[in-house]
Amino acid sequence: MAVYFDHRVEAPDSSGAAVLISWHSSVCVLAVGSVNASTGGCVDLYLQQGEHIELCHVERGFSPSLLQWHPTKALLAVGWETGETMLLSHPSGEHTPLPNNTHTACITVLEWSSNGNRLVTGDQAGVMAVWRVDARGKLQGSPLIKHDYSNPLTCCIFRPPPPAEDVAMLARAAVSGDESALDMFNWKKSNKGGFALGSQEGLAFYISTADGSVYSVDEQVRSVPLLSVESAVQKMWYSKRRAVLAVVTDSLLLSHFSLGPEGIAQEISKVKLSGRGGQHADIVWTENGLLITASGEQHIRLWDVELDDHYALTLDESLGFEKGELLNCVSFCTSKLLAAGTSRGRVALWHMVTVSDQKGDTKIHWKLQTPAEVEGNVSQLQWGSSSHLLAVCSSSCVVILSEHVMCSHYSQQMAAVQLTPTQLSLANFNTNTHITFHTDTHIRAVQVTKDMVTVWNGKYITVYEPSGQTLHSTGSFQCESPALAVHEENIYTVEPNRVQIRTPQGTVKQLLVFSEAEGNPTLLSVCGSYLAVGTDTCHVRVFDLTCREAKAMGVMKNLSELIPDLGALRSVKCNASGNQLSILITQVKKKKDKKLYLNLRTRCEVELAGRCPVSQFWDENESRLFVCETVPVNSDLHSSSQSQIEKEDVLVVTFFVTQEHGLLLQDSQPKPATLLSLLGGDQVVSTPSAAPQVPSSPQMVVRRALRDFVGLESCEKQTRDAMLNFSFYLTIGDMDEAFKAIKLIKSEAVWENMARMCVKSHRLDVARVCLGNMGNARAARALRDAEKEPEVEAQVAVLATQLGMLEDAERLYKSCGRFDLLNKFYQAAGQWQQAVETAETHDRIPLRTTYYSYAKHLEAMGDKNLALVYFEKSDTHRFEVPRMLMEDNLSLEIYINKMKDEDLYKWWGHYLESQSDMEAALHYYDLARDYLSQVRVHCYLGNIQKASEIANETGNRAASYHVARQYEGQDEISQSVHFYTRAQAYNNAIRLCKENNLDEQLMNLALLSNPEDMMDTAMYYEEKGTHMDRAVMLYHKAGHVSKALELAFATEQFGALQLIAEDLNENSDPALLARCSDFFIKHAQYQKAVELLVAAKKYHEALQLCLDQSLTITEDLAESLTVPKDSSHLSEAGRKELLEKIADCCMRQGNYHLATKKYTQAGNKIKAMRALLKSGDTEKIVFFAGVSRQKEIYVMAANYLQSLDWRNDAEIMKNIIGFYTKGRAIDLLAGFYEACAEVEIDDYQNYEKAYGALTEACKCLTKAKGRSGDEADSKLLILTQRFGLVKRFIQARRMHEEDPVEAVRVCESLLEEKDLNPAVRVGDVYGFLVEHYCHHGNFQQAWTKIEELRSTRPNINLSLYVSQTSLEALQNAAGVRLVYRETNTHVNDLLRRSSR
Repeated sequence: MAVYFDHRVEAPDSSGAAVLISWHSSVCVLAVGSVNASTGGCVDLYLQQGEHIELCHVERGFSPSLLQWHPTKALLAVGWETGETMLLSHPSGEHTPLPNNTHTACITVLEWSSNGNRLVTGDQAGVMAVWRVDARGKLQGSPLIKHDYSNPLTCCIFRPPPPAEDVAMLARAAVSGDESALDMFNWKKSNKGGFALGSQEGLAFYISTADGSVYSVDEQVRSVPLLSVESAVQKMWYSKRRAVLAVVTDSLLLSHFSLGPEGIAQEISKVKLSGRGGQHADIVWTENGLLITASGEQHIRLWDVELDDHYALTLDESLGFEKGELLNCVSFCTSKLLAAGTSRGRVALWHMVTVSDQKGDTKIHWKLQTPAEVEGNVSQLQWGSSSHLLAVCSSSCVVILSEHVMCSHYSQQMAAVQLTPTQLSLANFNTNTHITFHTDTHIRAVQVTKDMVTVWNGKYITVYEPSGQTLHSTGSFQCESPALAVHEENIYTVEPNRVQIRTPQGTVKQLLVFSEAEGNPTLLSVCGSYLAVGTDTCHVRVFDLTCREAKAMGVMKNLSELIPDLGALRSVKCNASGNQLSILITQVKKKKDKKLYLNLRTRCEVELAGRCPVSQFWDENESRLFVCETVPVNSDLHSSSQSQIEKEDVLVVTFFVTQEHGLLLQDSQPKPATLLSLLGGDQVVSTPSAAPQVPSSPQMVVRRALRDFVGLESCEKQTRDAMLNFSFYLTIGDMDEAFKAIKLIKSEAVWENMARMCVKSHRLDVARVCLGNMGNARAARALRDAEKEPEVEAQVAVLATQLGMLEDAERLYKSCGRFDLLNKFYQAAGQWQQAVETAETHDRIPLRTTYYSYAKHLEAMGDKNLALVYFEKSDTHRFEVPRMLMEDNLSLEIYINKMKDEDLYKWWGHYLESQSDMEAALHYYDLARDYLSQVRVHCYLGNIQKASEIANETGNRAASYHVARQYEGQDEISQSVHFYTRAQAYNNAIRLCKENNLDEQLMNLALLSNPEDMMDTAMYYEEKGTHMDRAVMLYHKAGHVSKALELAFATEQFGALQLIAEDLNENSDPALLARCSDFFIKHAQYQKAVELLVAAKKYHEALQLCLDQSLTITEDLAESLTVPKDSSHLSEAGRKELLEKIADCCMRQGNYHLATKKYTQAGNKIKAMRALLKSGDTEKIVFFAGVSRQKEIYVMAANYLQSLDWRNDAEIMKNIIGFYTKGRAIDLLAGFYEACAEVEIDDYQNYEKAYGALTEACKCLTKAKGRSGDEADSKLLILTQRFGLVKRFIQARRMHEEDPVEAVRVCESLLEEKDLNPAVRVGDVYGFLVEHYCHHGNFQQAWTKIEELRSTRPNINLSLYVSQTSLEALQNAAGVRLVYRETNTHVNDLLRRSSR
């Protein structure tokens, strides 16, 4: 909570009534413009406490009209009603007038640019001027532009600049080689040799006139019309995020305009705001787009432009406002405080709080605070550079309100709380008395002891002593100490590098000196008889005050050495024994610190599980007990105002602190909503969570005992010490010492509090002892029954419930996730809304039960309307609502008609029928579509015809059955059978047909009925000896196939027999299957006979029948003949034999693929390959050979592939080589290579490839030499000879170009070889020689070689061996026509091969 000190400005005598106020944005200087009827007007500057700055005083014989501070410099622009404009400097008081001829009318516009380089001035005549101001705040000559708009100027705003570049970041990027950054630093690319900032300076602005026109002025000071509205513009606001200009007129018309990059404004929306318009309305825009207006009404209005939302804030009379008080002016500061001035001299303050719901949506709430009071009618407000300063201009004075955190202190059963700037509330808990008294000065700090109250106003310390119900001053002395502490008769104050110990009259008794390295003392705290001191250099020291003079304990602790990057100290406290220190720090490593530091000898840093300590206290009598106030980590803890902390989720946490066990959590509890802050800590029995309540309450401090000690506030000290020791030992888990501490206690209240401690520590064993000493049998029984729950928290929750600790029980159920038990807990506690919410969100299994229980509760409470709702949600309304409303038939009928529920209609129909109102009952039965009830009523009324119509139209089985019974009772058999049939009561219809010999209908009914009725009807036909075909069919349909077959055989019904046989399968009787198969064989239906034999597991007979009757074995039949591997009907050998027989049969029928499959299943892959070879399916042959991995199969596949066109298919040749290689058929592979060589020679004359093939063949024969013996040797010898001849011919062809003579000689020697022809074609050798001689012009020799070739090969085709060119040259040389080309290519081919 905060209070506001009021400082009236020390205005000179010559100043009159204040009309203008203006704070500087960063310096705590206030400018005030005033008007004196006799002397004229003046402008004065004041400091934050109202001190007048004498040098800064300007007087004129006319009134000031506008005040506007420079955004960064202490430079004030002042506009007067005559048009004069001047700049006033602070603190020198120097004033610089603008040229006199600029403005001649009252100044209405004064606006600085965001960086202060430009100043816009405008007057009531419509003249606008733009001035340049240098870095020193001096005007640069004449205005940049002077423009006359011919209408009074009303408002001006500068367009916010875009975010500027980070120069440091650009510099680092330029150094690292970033070209774009280098370009930005390159002075050559700027027009003026520096950074080309352009529009980033924010020099464009918008200015408005009284006729509603708005003009845009760019950086080059060019003015263009932008938009126009209906009346004079009073306020403008620009949204940088949305590029939208908002305009408010005197008539409170709000318009939004979208501004495009070309400077075109387009209207987005227009809305008329509520309230009174005109010049008296005070309008404020906030940075986030919130429009706030005050127009002399009893409320202020707020419009959220971004969210398009609006609402109003009013005053609360309970906080001290008067009825009919009007709000004249408003001001909003960045710390989310809204101030409004009233007509009765009060300043209303609202704090803006953003609240998030469970869905994550945020909503703004405004909390009204206690008003500050001034004199006169408040006409103007403005927040200062500090959010704690508010300037108030009223009809009588100007007051500066300074926010100050409310002072409070607690010590030795005395508590003091500041109520107003000059008022204190004192509470003495020893005598239970409360005193409120006023001081003569503002209170900035207060310290109390049992015999003394010390007050400090910032400059003087005044000491008061109680005297009855009042206080009287005993001493006062000057002191500007920023820290204050009191112990017994001593007052402790601070000065640079020392702590002063003074008497109440101000006499210094002792000095506690600190060195310069240790710093200046800034924090003082007394606990018991020990003083803790903290300095601005983060040194701490504890002093013992028990002796006549204070003595330092231990050595000075330098926290900067223990905690790196330490900020300033926030709070330093010691315990009652002086052996423990606790410290709070503002920040560590430039981040807000959320830790608690204890016991500096071991530097114990404590993080409080996502919470941050706000304040801390040690118990003055118990040195182990430590109390602190915590809030969530994300709270703003360092605000000077505690208004934010007041709204947080605050917990008061207590600890035991010892050297042996460190920090032990004793308890934590939320701070009550009615209390504002923790004030101090006392003995455990009276440990207060003392805090101020509402300001109007005379008792501003309350004491609250810890939960473990509630009810023991007035017990004796021995009991309190025992309870404290019990709590301590229970916390550390030493149960022996805990029981020793309480063994002599007889008080039932003490045992109950110890049981409460067990809830916190989850010690159920101790709780049983406590309950036994309490004599609480019911709680002990409930605890014993709770042992069946698996979660310890659930058991402890039962104990908490029995002890009345309902909040703890609720928390425990939630922590262990037992929402079912939490639901029951809420129901038992009467918290039905929480029970329903728990069932809806966490545990939906008992949801309907919860609804039902809540509805019963509401019914018992008499709230039948809400009970109806929850009976409906529980889906029990069809029974419960009629029961509940049974005594109110009219309401019940209205409810039933409203619900339109068929079950309710039916129930109401039954009720009306019981009341003999048959017509109404029939109406509701019709609405409920209860056809049985309708038929029943109609039959009761004797209208069976109408009942028959309903049954026929609806087809309702129950209704049809009822009508059939009625007709049967009247012996109308045909109608009865018809309705029994519609009711699907076929047994009754069959019974009537048998009794009345209706055999024609009987068959159809039997077929529609169940197997039992079919059997019964078949036996009926069989006994009568007629319609035996129907009997056979019914036996068959009923599933008695054997009986049907026997009857069919006996009566020779072959057609029926054929139908029955179609349903036979392997599950049928084998003998029956064999009998049926014989029947089909006799009647030449072999296919069906085979199927039955297969079903009977007679596979061989079935296969033999296929062979005998030449039946085609299809794939399905083959699969049915295939016996599974794990079959018990055939052994594995018999199964394979059967598969081979099936495959043999398939081979005979030419189904090679199926034969292959069966051979494979039989394991005979050789036969499978042979079958596949007969199919000629090359792809499957290659695949099968690859997966079989058998030598024989590889060879078979390779042999098959050689029969294909492997010469033109490289893939086939590759598979042949691969299969021969995998099959280890080396000799066959050699033969294949020989064949390849022959093909290369015969078809392509490619002796090089032939040579390679022969080489591979030789390699193969070499490998096979050891396997085949002499045969391989002879083959290898022949192949080697051929290999040598081919090699010689290849060498001759290759050496022809270099040594043709040697080449001819080699060829001549080849022709002399006897075995040349198998290896090298003779024609190729002669052709080579002929080509040689023709090439050299020796045609005679060429002709000789041709004659030799013709003599050896008379029918040879010369064109195959000699080129066309050489033959033509030879003919021309010899003059003879040679016949060298055959017309038949086939003959040519034969001749070519024979020439070999």
